[in-house]
Amino acid sequence: MKIKHIFFDLDHTLWDFEANSDIAFETIFKKHRVGVDLQKFLNYYRGINQNYWRLYRNEKITKEELRVGRLKDTFVKINYKVDNELIDCLSVDYIEVLPNNNKLFEGAYEILEHLYPNYKLHIITNGFNEVQYKKLENSGLSKYFDNIITSEDAGVKKPNPIIFEYALDKAKATSKESIMIGDNWEADIMGAIENGIDAIYFNYEKQPVGANIKSVYQLIEIKEYL
Repeated sequence: MKIKHIFFDLDHTLWDFEANSDIAFETIFKKHRVGVDLQKFLNYYRGINQNYWRLYRNEKITKEELRVGRLKDTFVKINYKVDNELIDCLSVDYIEVLPNNNKLFEGAYEILEHLYPNYKLHIITNGFNEVQYKKLENSGLSKYFDNIITSEDAGVKKPNPIIFEYALDKAKATSKESIMIGDNWEADIMGAIENGIDAIYFNYEKQPVGANIKSVYQLIEIKEYL
C-alpha cells in the first residue's frame, strides 16, 4: 500500500536537542552564577540524561524525578555542591529556556518541504507538552504537521503500542499506509515495526544496523525512500 502518513520523532531527529540543551545550560548557569566548567558538566550530563529518559520511557520514574534527578546526579558526578532550592530553580528555568534555542538538524526544512506536498506529516514525541509545542512553534516547524502526538496526551510513551495506536487513530491512518522516522532504536524503530508500521532510522551516529532496516545518516537522504 502507498505511504500516505509520515510520523516524525522530534528531539534528536528534526530538533537538535544536544545543541539547544547546551545553550540552555550556558544561559541558566550564568543567570544563577553556577561556577562549573560547562563542558565538563555537559560531558557527564548527556549520558546521565539519556539514562533518565530510558527510565522515564519504561515507566520506572516520574517526570519530576527525571527533571530533578538528572541535574542532581550530574552535580554529584563533578563534585559540585548545590542545594535542593537551586536544583529546583535550574530544573524550572531549563524547561523555560530550552525551546528558545532552535537549532535543527541539517536538511530538516529541506526534507519537510519535499514531503509536505505529498504526505500527511505528524509528530510522535515522548517529550513534555509544555516544551514540545514551543519547540515546534519557535522553530517554524508547526506549519508542516497535521497532528502532534505527545506521550502525555496518549498516557504512555514510545515504544508502548498504545501510543502508536493513538497516533494512527488521531491521524485517521492505517499502519500499512504509514511510516515512522526517528533516531531512537527502541522507541521509534522497534516500536513502530512491532506495531506493523514501516520505519526509517535516522542513524546520525552511524550505528551498525541490519540490511533489512531503512537507515539514513542525513535527513535529506529520506528522499531515497519517499
